[in-house]
Amino acid sequence: MADRSWNREISASRRRLLLGGAAVAGLTLISACGRRDEAETSSDEPAGPPPAPEGSLEWAVAGPWRVHDRGRDQWRHPVETLTFFGIEPDMRVIEMWPGVGWYTEILAPYLARGGGQLIAAGFETGPDADPSLIQVMARFEGRFAADRRLYGDVQITAFGPTSGPLAPTGTVDMVLFLRSLHAWMAAGIAEKAFADAYAALKPGGVLGVEQHRGASGADQDPAAATGYVQEAFVKQLAAEAGFVFVAASEINANPEDTKDHPFGVDTLPPNGLTAPPGEPADPEFDRSRYDAIGESDRMTLKFRKPE
Repeated sequence: MADRSWNREISASRRRLLLGGAAVAGLTLISACGRRDEAETSSDEPAGPPPAPEGSLEWAVAGPWRVHDRGRDQWRHPVETLTFFGIEPDMRVIEMWPGVGWYTEILAPYLARGGGQLIAAGFETGPDADPSLIQVMARFEGRFAADRRLYGDVQITAFGPTSGPLAPTGTVDMVLFLRSLHAWMAAGIAEKAFADAYAALKPGGVLGVEQHRGASGADQDPAAATGYVQEAFVKQLAAEAGFVFVAASEINANPEDTKDHPFGVDTLPPNGLTAPPGEPADPEFDRSRYDAIGESDRMTLKFRKPE
């Protein structure tokens, strides 16, 4: 079942951690549609497509362990997105701020089966950290430590205002920023994210960015309070860190997203806010138009660290 309340709790924790009250990325689990009962399938119907080869990216996305996450595939396009970034099964990959693990459930089995390694750079926690933030990380670690045969040995590290290196310098093939850049802008650590990623990557390594895309033409809010970021601004941050722009894709575009929602991007699924962040839900708020839009319009950008 969808866990919208847990998603809002994560968002609230992020806001308290990152300058208090700043809009941040939401992370949630949405149930996949149930398959048809076998009794309804006629023996005369043509056979479906053969299962994906074990260990392939398609296999990892179709895995039964993703039953509660698969409903969002229509918006997040994981096979197409990761293929665009150029992921290979034997890579060493850093996933920044994985939340409770929507993409981790794909990346970890895929890399574990192919001889690669996943490093999850979660929220930076410490003695004074928000208890909810600590709970998120504990849930994440417990989830992926429970089945090492499937997920492999997911290495846990941290990213935040005072965190150290993501990995030893020049040892990583790919770093992924997946819908978190606006939160780092709110915290004033976006430049640090790009710099840390650059340091961790090997020469020729790839930075993949998926981010809520703001309308061009206006000044960029440096705190990205609505959750939207202009594509040109992302390219500027990457260039300032030393990255070379490789390509952009419209894989995750949504032309129905007007980007002028009352509670920013979190008004849309999967968060589905009905009141300002941190306030009780408003049962009178009409969500129909926002649910009809679907998830946000997103840029998908590929950068490379020079050889």
